[in-house]
Amino acid sequence: MQHDEVIWQVIRHNNCSFMAKIPTGIFCRNPYNVTGICNRSSCPLANSRYATIRYHDGIFYLYMKTIERAHMPNKLWERVKLPRNYEKALEIIDKHLMYWPKFLVHKTKQRLTKMTQMRIRMRKLALKTREKIMTTPRKEKKREARREEKAEKAAVLDKSIEQELLERLKRGVYGDIYNYPVKEYNKVLDMEGLEVASEEEDEMEPEIEYVEGYDELEEEDDMEDFGGLAIDESLKGDDYGSMDEDGEDMDTVQQKRVRTGSGSAKREKDDMGTKLKRKARVLVEVEHEDTGETEKAVQ
Repeated sequence: MQHDEVIWQVIRHNNCSFMAKIPTGIFCRNPYNVTGICNRSSCPLANSRYATIRYHDGIFYLYMKTIERAHMPNKLWERVKLPRNYEKALEIIDKHLMYWPKFLVHKTKQRLTKMTQMRIRMRKLALKTREKIMTTPRKEKKREARREEKAEKAAVLDKSIEQELLERLKRGVYGDIYNYPVKEYNKVLDMEGLEVASEEEDEMEPEIEYVEGYDELEEEDDMEDFGGLAIDESLKGDDYGSMDEDGEDMDTVQQKRVRTGSGSAKREKDDMGTKLKRKARVLVEVEHEDTGETEKAVQ
């Protein structure tokens, strides 16, 4: 019933669905192959006693096949879950494959080592943030473009139909329609109300408004006047400083400056600055003893 040599001769020289011939060698696509190479010692079909390591959802399992279960295909393989610890996994392999061929035990441990390294690399790559390149097929792009074009045409057609129906409704083509949707009817009324309001606004004459101008200039003049008044008040304390050379009172000069415009105000300010810089007149009396006359000098 089970003859390993006959099975090997048949699948090796005649036909094997798992065989893959490439220029570098002959490989096996069977998931239970422990090395991935198509040869007599690694073939899972031509060996009644066989063991391998498989990976399922992040967990390693030790798969074992014996000749006693060859007549039960649904129970042909026995599997044992291996822990994540590498050393403990090796101990379990040694325990279950204690009397098995040394070559098979060695290849099983070698496969466990390679798969453990693969799992470590997978974890490192999963922790790294990498850019994911997404490709969009040309057929999908063309299909989406056609759908957008059709949707635009349908929207334009619906809009034109709506406008035509509204125009006919305004002209009274349909007469008294009692089953007209209330929502659309209110929408038409609102649109007509907006149009009438816009026409009335266009017909109304613009309202004339009066606005104060030159506010900034008037504020500047007020500040200048305030400064001039402060200087005048300081000068009023002096007996001779309250009069200028022409004999005019400072208050009179200030009133004249206020009545003039902004340009004249600046000129008056400059004149007042030059007058203030001049020294005030001082009256000095000198009496001569010989003549008894008194002379008055103005400085």
